[in-house]
Parts: sequence; structure tokens; C-alpha cells
Amino acid sequence: MKRSIVLIGLPSGLSLPGAVWQPARPLLTVLTVLFCVWMLNLYNFMDGMDGFAGGMTVCGYATLALLGMAAGDAAYAVLAALPAVAALGFLAFNFPPARIFMGDTGAATLGFLAAGLILYAERSGLFPFWTGLLAFAPFIVDATVTLLRRLLRGERIWEAHRSHYYQRLVRLGWGHRRTVLAEYALMLVCAAAALAGPRLPAAGQALLLAATALLFVTLAAGVARLERSAAP
Repeated sequence: MKRSIVLIGLPSGLSLPGAVWQPARPLLTVLTVLFCVWMLNLYNFMDGMDGFAGGMTVCGYATLALLGMAAGDAAYAVLAALPAVAALGFLAFNFPPARIFMGDTGAATLGFLAAGLILYAERSGLFPFWTGLLAFAPFIVDATVTLLRRLLRGERIWEAHRSHYYQRLVRLGWGHRRTVLAEYALMLVCAAAALAGPRLPAAGQALLLAATALLFVTLAAGVARLERSAAP
């Protein structure tokens, strides 16, 4: 029997380590819409450096494919693997110095598709929602933290800026190649955490999330320290 995959839809709740959060249906609807819109936009925001969005696509979608395969859903695994394979070919020409570029349409589509695949996995019980977030954590954390920092500073968030963490590293003199390679290393760490997550007991999952959060806090503090050292 053929089975279709409907990507965008409401899960019954959001899985947490050892529990499932089941908010009221209207709130869940709002959160689902916001998640899809944010994933669409943040992927576009983060496509600002050669090889960056392409690398996140390869690593993030490949992680979803492996998670789907581990859960026994071959159709999901193939669907998630297709963008990863396509991005791998694209990355051969997009790695710095790039000869071709993704553009807004490609980045927005990839962000929206990632949201759909993560929601589908949660709704179908393939793997927890937070595991999908881990797979794309380098993009999600940078974009979200940067937005919150700009809001707290009273900046006009709709205006162009250069305050994402990857942009700050480039401005510190790291250059595109060194920065993107460092980001690739972070992507692999997050991918490994996402793949390990579903196999751990609840306490192990909570510890994994805490360790990942500590890693991002440490990296953010490191960037800030580099900026203070470089200041005249």
C-alpha cells in the first residue's frame, strides 16, 4: 500500500525528556505556525556566508534521514536525504570562495521543509521534537539568540545587520573559510547529539540537552572575549 507523507500538521504535543508537553490546542496551533515561520526566516538569515547554509543542509538533513532510518521509516529517510544529497553537490561550488549561491528562495524553502520534517517526526512518533531541533541547532541558536539580543538593545530588528555570531567571527578576521569550517565542526557535534538522543534514558537526554546548552553558552562567551581582546 502506498503511503503519503503530509509534512505540515499539528502534533498532539511536544516531546521533552521523560515527558510530553500538551498545551491547549489553540496555543499548539500558534506555536506550530511560529515554528514554521521562524525556521523559514532563520535559514534565510543564516545564509550570509559561503558554504554555510549548504553545509547546514547536508549535516542537518542527513541527521534527520539517519533518525528516520533508525525509526524504521524508509520513506521519511529518503525524503530527508534528498536535500542533503542535492546540497552536497551544491556545496562543491558554494564552498568559499563560492562560485554559485543559494539565494533567498532556496534558503527559505530549506528552512520550511526542515520545519515540516521535524513536525512530522514528532507527530508520527519517529523521534522527539527536540531531537530535530538539535540537528539544526547551530542555525536555530545563533539566529534566535541574535534576535533576542537585538530586541533587548532596542534595535530595529527588520533592518539589516552584521551581529550574528558567524558574522562577528568573520569581522574578527577569521575569514569565511576558517569560520565555516569551525561551524561545520559544531554541526557535527550537534548531529552526534541528535543521533544519540533517542537512544538515551530520560535522565541521559536531559543531561545531553544541558551539555549542548553549556557548549553554546561557552562558545558565545568565547566570541565575546575575542571581541573584547580585539577592541582598541
